[in-house]
This record gives sequence, structure tokens and C-alpha cells, in this order.
Amino acid sequence: MSTVLITGGAGFIGSHLSDAYLAAGWKVIALDDLSTGSLLNLRSALQSPNFELLEGDVCNESLVSSAVSRCDLVVHLAARIGVKLVIESPLQTLESNAKGSEVVLRFATAARVRLIFASTSEVYGLATKFPSHEDDAITFGSPAIGRWSYACSKAYDEFLALALARERGLPATVVRLFNTVGPRQSARYGMVLPRFVRQALAGEALTVYGDGSQTRCFGFVSDIVWALRKLAAEPCSLGKIFNLGCPDEITILELARHVLAATQSSSAIEFVPFSEAYGVGFEEVVKRIPDIRKISALVGFKPSASIDDIIRAVVQSQRDERGVAART
Repeated sequence: MSTVLITGGAGFIGSHLSDAYLAAGWKVIALDDLSTGSLLNLRSALQSPNFELLEGDVCNESLVSSAVSRCDLVVHLAARIGVKLVIESPLQTLESNAKGSEVVLRFATAARVRLIFASTSEVYGLATKFPSHEDDAITFGSPAIGRWSYACSKAYDEFLALALARERGLPATVVRLFNTVGPRQSARYGMVLPRFVRQALAGEALTVYGDGSQTRCFGFVSDIVWALRKLAAEPCSLGKIFNLGCPDEITILELARHVLAATQSSSAIEFVPFSEAYGVGFEEVVKRIPDIRKISALVGFKPSASIDDIIRAVVQSQRDERGVAART
């Protein structure tokens, strides 16, 4: 039986990936400090005899070393997430993302274990060319702007992973995740879709930051998990970077309207200045669009869910969770 270590395994994407590998007959070790992940995400996984939860930090060298030594594959998802959380603590973001990745990459290199490193579309920074291609140059904002600490730390991690692949034989693949959404995603850290759905179901105003004209592309978590597993099994992905997401663009204002329609909510839409939501000096990214030709050509990736399909799944998930909470 093959074994996969998933750091951040109790998180939104990590828990779905855990379920997928368990269903495929793998043993799964999930490493998570539960700071943003949740045991509720692992309700299904925890019932499996092939699942093991290690509660701890990826900066814990002995814990990571022991876990990596027992694995055939490492999927490194653990990171500080959410714009609001990043802005509030850029130092912790830098320390957690950089040091945690250094630890995981060092022990994976020593063991020559196959590794999938989850990066982010944020590394495209203040891009002006769309859709963004893996070979495009990247430009960050000023170091005085806290939000760029996340992008900077992830770019450093990419450089490190690829350098270890070239110089020390680490069998690594870097995956730049664009906005991924679906059931289990928390609204606590500023994630826009679960926040809109929560507000609509509660009869609250949907808070749109700025004028809502900024656009994003939303990929369904099941599609993303499928692609991660395909890349992990593909030798031709070694030492390379891949965008992973859905290229279908929608404005945030349109997204809010779709959520209102799906929930049949009479909630209003309230526009909130970015300075009020995130503080003075915040720099918003106008667009994020992935060029997915590279991953499509290699593993046949093709997004399967429309934005309305995704919204319906998130609405149903949150309604189910509210029902469970009401009964307990």
C-alpha cells in the first residue's frame, strides 16, 4: 500500500485530497496544526483505518522527518492563507511559509521522496499580461505593503523547490493554485465565495469590496484534487511549474448576484472600500486568469464545473452544516 503525506491535510483542499487518496486505496498521513484546518473537514477520513492525523507544525523537524520517512509521496499544502490573515501578520506569514517549506523540502530531498509543492497565483503579483503563463515574469508590490509577504514567501519556496530538483535530485513539481472553491472552505479568512453564501443564507448584506469590477477565476475543488493526483503520478511533470485553476472569468459583483439567485436571498449588496476592509494602502489585484494549456496538454486537465454548479455545491454544503449545528 502506497502512503502519502499531506501537509495541511485538515484544510479545505487537503481534506478533499485525503478523501480522494483513501478512496484510491492509499494510506494517508495528514499533518496539520489545526490553526486554519478543522477536524470537521476530516469526518469521513477519520473513519478509515488507513488514515492517520498528526497534529503539529510543519516547522517541527522531528515530526516532519519521521512522517516523510514513511511516505512514497508528499503533497505540501500547509501555508498561511487568506488575504486578511496575511495582512494582519506578515511576519508570521513569512516565517511560517518559508521555514515550514524549508523543513519539508529538506527532508523530502534527503529521502528522495516524490513531492508536489502547492504554490499560488499570488506569485504573479501585479501582472498586466493575461492569461498568466508559467514562464511570465513576476512583479510584486512594495515590501511596505503587507499583502505581498505571502506572494514573496511562496516565490522563495518555488525557487528553493526547483533548485533542489535541479541540483540535488528532489523529484518535485510546483503547482500554482488559482482561486479554488467548494464545500468545506471557510469564510473566516476572507474567502469571497463562502463569505457571500454565509451572508446570503443569514439574510445579511453581501459585502463587496471596492466597486466589484475586479475579476477572479474559480476552480472547483474536485477538479483541482483530480489534477494534483494526476501530476503526482506523471514523471514528465518533474522539475516544472504548472498553473492549476479554471480560466473562466467573473467579476466579484457578478459573483454576488449569482449567489443571491442561487440562495433566493433578498439580501442587499453593500460596497465596502478596500481601505475599510483591509486598511489604508492596500493594493488590490484587478485580475487573475490562469493559462492552463501546459497542464491540459500533459494530463488532460479540463475544468468540469460551471460557476453556478460550484455555487450550488457551496450553498448546499453550508445549508447542511447549518442544519447539523441547529440539531446539536
